[in-house]
Amino acid sequence: MTALERPLAAPVSDARPLKIDIVVHGRFHGFALTRALLGLGHDVRVHTNYPKGVVAKFGVPSQNVHSLVAHGVATRVAGRLGPYDARPALEPLFHRAFGRWAARSVRRDADLVYGFSGIMEEYLSTPRGAPHQMRSIVRGSAHIREQAQLLEEEEKRVGVAIDRPSQWMIAREEREYALADTIFVLSTFAYESFIKWGVPAERLQINPLGVDTAQFRASKAVAEAREARILSGAPLRVLNVGTLSAQKGTLDFVHMASQLRSNFQFSFIGTVVKSEVEHVLATADNPITILDRVPEHELVGVYAHADLFVFPTIQDGFAAVVLQAAAAGLPILATPNCSAPDFVIEDETGWILPIRDADAFIRRLRWCEENRPAVARCAGAASRQDALSRDWTEMAAELVNYYHRHTAEGCARGS
Repeated sequence: MTALERPLAAPVSDARPLKIDIVVHGRFHGFALTRALLGLGHDVRVHTNYPKGVVAKFGVPSQNVHSLVAHGVATRVAGRLGPYDARPALEPLFHRAFGRWAARSVRRDADLVYGFSGIMEEYLSTPRGAPHQMRSIVRGSAHIREQAQLLEEEEKRVGVAIDRPSQWMIAREEREYALADTIFVLSTFAYESFIKWGVPAERLQINPLGVDTAQFRASKAVAEAREARILSGAPLRVLNVGTLSAQKGTLDFVHMASQLRSNFQFSFIGTVVKSEVEHVLATADNPITILDRVPEHELVGVYAHADLFVFPTIQDGFAAVVLQAAAAGLPILATPNCSAPDFVIEDETGWILPIRDADAFIRRLRWCEENRPAVARCAGAASRQDALSRDWTEMAAELVNYYHRHTAEGCARGS
């Protein structure tokens, strides 16, 4: 049973509203989770460096927001100093400053504190504020040592410096791992990386992100048009969405496009990290159509135009775009280093292929070109996959249920 197929735990009998504080330096999934928890009737406060007015646009009332706006402004300015990005050099200053502010801002009597890794050490080092308080962190990627190792290897492969964890941040996050009551991760891949690096299973909990798959579901007309296109023998349209960076396996994506010059059209929608992959894109023998990022509500049209979704990532803690594409009826070709293994059914809705093995992706894509009826059936199965149905309310409910189980177990042990 995969992480996305696990049934939700039955609601606990103690249904009292919880006082929940979410600490996030930016947005990530913090605002969506806050909104869902508020919808369940809990007393939620989000601590962020976004202005209150911006957070309100994501459905979180201003009275539920504590904001350190100056921090957000400073980090943005540091990233835009001409050709020089000052953020890496200022990383300790920025993270400690936000961490100290969060330690003062979080409510002492909060039942559950859910903070993003990298900014929680100062708070977690303070005395516990309430007997049944659960102080947790969420890690959006793999264990930081696993991430650092994978990206160090990738840096050597692409031949340029890439964005990867510093030694300072690795040490800081590992201290947070040790201090937190629970570490939340978003996929089986991330969970297994923590086990690999020695974190006990009882301190880990998988709680996948909510993804509004309903808005991406392929209509009957779109599904029929895709099936007809696949069976017609027209070039297969291969799509990638999100970010073109070294971490996302761009080197392999470009190699695929270069080797499959006939009967395939490759496209990408999103952000290109030019400093990491511009030199790689310049080597492509087969041009890749690259379009700028579009608002999420416009992605349904992007997915409707494609036949296959390729995601050769080196490391992702989750990757919501893969679930969006699957909900849109696209067969998935992805690596195991993301959430794809948690919902892809091998040979039915897609294929899981090794990282850094562009040739494995090429062989599977050629198989798709030669076995179009099977690909058309795969597309139909992907669009009907019930396991993809998981919204933010379910993620929020699972978080609350876990809190009650955690505190009940603590009481049973006499802690």
